[in-house]
Amino acid sequence: MKRMKLAMVLGVGLEVGMGTLLAAQRPGVTAEDYYRIREVGEVAMAPDGRHVAYTVVNILEKENRRRAELFLVPVVDGATTGEAQRLSAASADVSQLRWSPDGTVLGYQSREAGRSGIEFRRVSAPAAGVSVPGVRGAPTWSRDGAWIAFTWAVPADTGLTGARARAGWIAPDARTRTLDAERMDGRVITAMAYKADGTLELLPHPTAMRHRQLYVVPAAGGQPTPLTSLPFAVSEPVWSSDGRHLYFSGDSLWAIPSVKQTRDIYVVAREGGAVRRLTSNPGSEYAPAVSPDGRLLAFLSVRETGGDLDLLVASLDATGAIVGIPRNLTTAWDLNPGAPMWMPDGRSLRFTAGVGGNEHVFEVPLTGGGVRQITTGDRQLNAVTLSKDARVMAYAATTADLPSEVFLAGRDGAAERRITRLNDEWLAGKTLMPTERITWTVEDGTVIEGWLVKPVGYTPGRKYPMVLKIHGGPHGAYGQTFFQTFHMLSGSGFFVLYSNPRGSSNYGNRFEYATRGNWHVMDSEDYLNGVEAALARYPEIDNDRLGVSGGSYGGVSTNWLTATSNRFAAAVSSRGIANWYSWWGMSDIPNMTEFEFFGFPWEQPERYTRLSPLTHVANVTAPTLIIESEQDWRTPMGEGEQWYMALQKLNVPTELIRYPRSSHGLSRTGEPWLLVDRLERLRSWFDYWLIQHPDQLPARRAYPAGVNFFPNGSKPKAGK
Repeated sequence: MKRMKLAMVLGVGLEVGMGTLLAAQRPGVTAEDYYRIREVGEVAMAPDGRHVAYTVVNILEKENRRRAELFLVPVVDGATTGEAQRLSAASADVSQLRWSPDGTVLGYQSREAGRSGIEFRRVSAPAAGVSVPGVRGAPTWSRDGAWIAFTWAVPADTGLTGARARAGWIAPDARTRTLDAERMDGRVITAMAYKADGTLELLPHPTAMRHRQLYVVPAAGGQPTPLTSLPFAVSEPVWSSDGRHLYFSGDSLWAIPSVKQTRDIYVVAREGGAVRRLTSNPGSEYAPAVSPDGRLLAFLSVRETGGDLDLLVASLDATGAIVGIPRNLTTAWDLNPGAPMWMPDGRSLRFTAGVGGNEHVFEVPLTGGGVRQITTGDRQLNAVTLSKDARVMAYAATTADLPSEVFLAGRDGAAERRITRLNDEWLAGKTLMPTERITWTVEDGTVIEGWLVKPVGYTPGRKYPMVLKIHGGPHGAYGQTFFQTFHMLSGSGFFVLYSNPRGSSNYGNRFEYATRGNWHVMDSEDYLNGVEAALARYPEIDNDRLGVSGGSYGGVSTNWLTATSNRFAAAVSSRGIANWYSWWGMSDIPNMTEFEFFGFPWEQPERYTRLSPLTHVANVTAPTLIIESEQDWRTPMGEGEQWYMALQKLNVPTELIRYPRSSHGLSRTGEPWLLVDRLERLRSWFDYWLIQHPDQLPARRAYPAGVNFFPNGSKPKAGK
């Protein structure tokens, strides 16, 4: 499926210095440097192009948390005219930036000391807040500025006790009964959607869940009017051009995990009344955007899981309904368009999309003529926003050697100016080695793209270990963005290899779903050939000191590679999978393998068994660090425990780390203390086995006799 990336993507670095001499003067990146990284959160260009607002995410080490601060910068003719002014309170965490149509008022979500609410600032007097009573969610103004729409979920009553405080814990359609509801504080579950990664507790029964609904309030404030009362969450609200209707997206079948695509676009009148579903074709439609003249609705559409994600445009009638058959503007374009943004003349749309290791702005005309790339360079752009006349763009951009910073540019990406210097000071004291692009060709002729980072202090002729890093998904992609882990390993004396094998996004639909039904088997060829390509380019890489590491799909791939090849001397498997049977029954997304493996476990028993690393675990000799999160519902901790127990029984050196209060996103959004601890444990595991004590490595078993895991009888071969 052409879809939005899970994103965890990295890229090409900047050549730094004079090799060994410079490395001796400036150390490489360490795990603790995480506390110094400052990242751009959101960017919001004012419609009149006179201000740009953005948030900066800081790591508060002593408090073990993050805080996003809000800044405002004046702009004239696409250039800043003054210093950035911080608008948020010193202890406030800010998100969801929204501008009024005339660019005079900025609204945002603010959380501080247990309080949460929507705040407004007038740019003419930003130090003083503006009171807009009744707005309880991120504001979306009508085009005439008269109304504000928002989505909001009625919070649970925290004053309740006993059974009343546990609404939805006991399924209303349960056939069992209890003798005392006050004593029973367990769960009775009848729905399939009863857990979701990132939630501290199990979900209540769907009928008891409080979903975000749509409200409107006059722009001056007042009593909010509810427009929806639906059994699913409302998202992505947008106004019609005349302010008479609101469009939004939602999934009425959210509670039934399925391989089907079921999201739709809806419309409701500003005064309320019946909610109308506008899309009913097979598939999902979302990210609605109304044209400047109000006559057209653009949106993203995917007809089936694994299908092409496309940008469609439909005509609207006076009632706000779609008339006729929507037109597909990206039929001949095989990448994944992001949410559409109309250009002022209504003749074209812009969006961001990943292309190889990069992410850029693209434009497509309504009349056809193909998709045109607007921005360029080995980097990734995100949080792209335009002034109303599109003369100025603001966005965040990152490269392999630079965390995200805010940039301004003209309509076509020209006259680009970097307006923040968030990380320059601490990076000036570090050595970041350049990232080199490398490609290789596999048996069927497919070209695989990857990247190499040399060790800090690299000296030609000296031997170094190398770590292969594997991304998650599997339909994610590495590319041109700052990833601390790679620089940390480089700074510790490792070559680092990372790549986008078949199954990765950003290379077209056929490439992305080439591994369907053949996970691990097909992409193993890509990984192992990549190792051979790296060895061919740099003889300094020690063939006997190769490590492999990844998280999620990268974790299960790490397990697979150590079980089906003898190439790797040590491994770190994070939130991996050992057994596809048990994963299917425990994960919050069992529908993933139902699609990728062509059926349920009982329909594809041979495939679920053959593709489970646990089936082949007896071949593992590589010392393995297993990292798990205790509240991970995506790849539940039981998978790591199975892998740990098997390796212990096989006398393979193994450690299992369990991180409390942590979900599947520990490596990206986990508690800073735990995240940094994870980085150092990953680094020190490879340092112990591949640098300090390679003499203690167990003898590797021979490759399993008579077994060939590569398609078409191919064997790993050196790349280019």
